[in-house]
Amino acid sequence: MTTQTRLDAATTEPERQVPPRPPRRLRVTVGKVLIWAGLILATLVFIYPFLWLLSASFKPRGDVFDNRLIPETFTFDNYLNVWQEAPMALWLWNTVLVTVLAAVTVTISSAMVAWGFAYFRFRARNFLFGVVLATMMLPGAVTMIPQFLIWNSLGMVDTLTPLWAQNLFGSAFYIFLLRQFFLGLPRELFDAARIDGANNWTIFTRIAMPLCKPALIITLLFEFQAIWTDLLRPLIYLRDSDNFTVPRGLKALLDQYGFGGEWHWEIVVTASVITTVPMIILFFLGQRHFVQGIATTGSKG
Repeated sequence: MTTQTRLDAATTEPERQVPPRPPRRLRVTVGKVLIWAGLILATLVFIYPFLWLLSASFKPRGDVFDNRLIPETFTFDNYLNVWQEAPMALWLWNTVLVTVLAAVTVTISSAMVAWGFAYFRFRARNFLFGVVLATMMLPGAVTMIPQFLIWNSLGMVDTLTPLWAQNLFGSAFYIFLLRQFFLGLPRELFDAARIDGANNWTIFTRIAMPLCKPALIITLLFEFQAIWTDLLRPLIYLRDSDNFTVPRGLKALLDQYGFGGEWHWEIVVTASVITTVPMIILFFLGQRHFVQGIATTGSKG
């Protein structure tokens, strides 16, 4: 058989049919059943407090603490009363404004500082980075009074500015997290960009920042959650109820309807649900980035 004949035979030979793979059978073992049962039990334990809170917000005042997850009498009056008794829309707007500004500023400033420690080579770099890390050891109460005196001298007490402007200087924890991520990027990539004519700002914004997207998102979400639920700083800096954030407003509602007066826990419970729901929605919207960021940051660290 000549070579040409072999080629003709090869070209005319029908393609082999790949048999379809049999469907994978789910093997259920005793160990897997126990693991699933444990996970379901743990899920119920963690989710029960929120389900109780949500159920209590739809109960009449006298049934708030009856421990039934399904209300015997279902009512929306608590939500109507909250919106009538407190400026929740204004408090939510203040909280969103402060939270977004604080999360964005701390992410950008921490990324710039982390990039400086990761990319540039200069004298005393490790010493300065150690000084930054050492600030994490300082208790928050140590710097609380000096910060208040500074903002008071600037005339910004009872405004929203101190709640987010402190993040303009970055955070030691986020700087450490982002620096570890930047160190995992190949330096040859930046050298190639520099050969092509890119300057430091272009390398940082066009190459380093997009490659560190999971770490930036995790920083953004961590700070968003921290500022959204922060009560201490609003208690220190805010006086006028028109400037209240939601946690500060909840404290005001608790003082008004809880201590020293007639107890209206249905108002406090309902306001707590209104505060919690936006964070739950944010978590489900960013769940994929949240898990990816945690996993990637762990592998780089």
